[in-house]
Amino acid sequence: MRRNGQAWVWLNAAAVGLCLCTLTGLLLLIAVRGLGHFWPADLSLYVYQDGTGAKRRVLGELVEVEAVPRRQHLESGGGRAPSGADPLRRLVIKTGNRRLDPLDFAHIYEHRLESVAAPPEAAVLERLEWGNAHGEVVAVNGDAHAGGERLWRAFEQGLETARRIRKAIGDLQDETLTADDEQRLRRLQAALDDNSFTFRLADGRRTEVPFGDVLRAWRPNRMNLAEKLGHYAQTLWLFLSQPPREANAEGGVFPAILGTVMMVLLMSILVTPLGVVAAVHLHEYAHPGVVVRLARIAVNNLAGVPSIIYGVFGLGFFVYFLGDAMDQAFFAHNLPAPSFGAPGLLWASLTLALLTLPVVVVATEEGLSRIPKSLREGSLALGATQAETLFRLILPAASPSVLTGLILAVARAAGEVAPLMLVGVVKLAPNLPIDGEFPYLHLERKFMHLGFHIFDLGFQSPDLEAARPLVYATALLLVTVIITLNLTAILLRNRLAWKFRQLS
Repeated sequence: MRRNGQAWVWLNAAAVGLCLCTLTGLLLLIAVRGLGHFWPADLSLYVYQDGTGAKRRVLGELVEVEAVPRRQHLESGGGRAPSGADPLRRLVIKTGNRRLDPLDFAHIYEHRLESVAAPPEAAVLERLEWGNAHGEVVAVNGDAHAGGERLWRAFEQGLETARRIRKAIGDLQDETLTADDEQRLRRLQAALDDNSFTFRLADGRRTEVPFGDVLRAWRPNRMNLAEKLGHYAQTLWLFLSQPPREANAEGGVFPAILGTVMMVLLMSILVTPLGVVAAVHLHEYAHPGVVVRLARIAVNNLAGVPSIIYGVFGLGFFVYFLGDAMDQAFFAHNLPAPSFGAPGLLWASLTLALLTLPVVVVATEEGLSRIPKSLREGSLALGATQAETLFRLILPAASPSVLTGLILAVARAAGEVAPLMLVGVVKLAPNLPIDGEFPYLHLERKFMHLGFHIFDLGFQSPDLEAARPLVYATALLLVTVIITLNLTAILLRNRLAWKFRQLS
């Protein structure tokens, strides 16, 4: 078995299987943690004693159950613990109500619990600011409406009215305002601020909340499976189609999706012709020698240069040199405000095109080297010129390899963050790079990116524990975008490969 190489075959198969299992497990972890964030979890009312013996009430969602060593509990001043219990079980409860309570989570030791209940009237408010709130609606505009379903219907009507007013305000703000429009805008804003409801928290505190501050509300403990699935689909769609709020900690990621896709498409359009031309020259036209060998060595070494170096080069050459020159030549009337002399979508795409250029060059040259020499000689013998042979025979036959290089380039470019931070990516972009205004595609604008969105949520969020599910959800979305772009290129490559096999 050792002599005929079967051991190495099995070893390689085991390594491939281990890699696939690891990748599958990683994707499943991201999918479960990310997609679970949008599910309307039930609310529970926890009555417990804190470390001082005082009784407290918390309403929230159970996130996880932690195992805390007994020694750590005692050293942290957690008070008495049941004898013989090690480790101790601690519940992590997402409480919300960040506007009144600074912490989003409560940590409750299981041995201190007195009771757990699921109040049917418990509601979740999705607010424009300060995240979600958990509690109970007890009055609308000061009227309790006898409680129950009648009160909830009045509350939903108030939310619908506020939603229509916000839409009318948004429509007015998108237009040039006249004096009458400004008066109407003030009346609408006053109507939005005047209508409110009373919200009672688990500890008995009451607060007046304007309807204009709330986007949606639901009572998860009263929802059946079909209602929860509908709510889940709606929440997921809002995540994909809405702009972010609360410094990216709330809302959707549509600008980041659009920015990522636009950058990758522009990068692909720029890098493919450059890589193919370089590979064709090296393989088809350049005479073998020291210069060609040095060029190939340089291309291979460029693939190992850290990406941040490309970002520094893009900032210095593209932004400060080419961008300033373009502003002086074509946009002098806008100076000193820069048009192209500042980081933007065009410079980010060019920077990533340079970063991925070696991948396309190497893959294309490999494809050209696999085309038999007899094919070229036969074409020339039949009277075709070298250019006709190249464009009608060689390049079409090598197109699957070109697409292979493009697939690898897309996979690397879509996940890069470090160089983009220097040449165009921002935390929040005021305008999309594509809209309905001429010239429709605005290459000079800054843009958002899913990779930077993940970095911002994971490392710069004021509440990392609360932002963790969004990190998983955005990471899953980035992986989905990369897989979708790659699958499109793979299908096209396979179709071209099948076509040329049929011709041969």
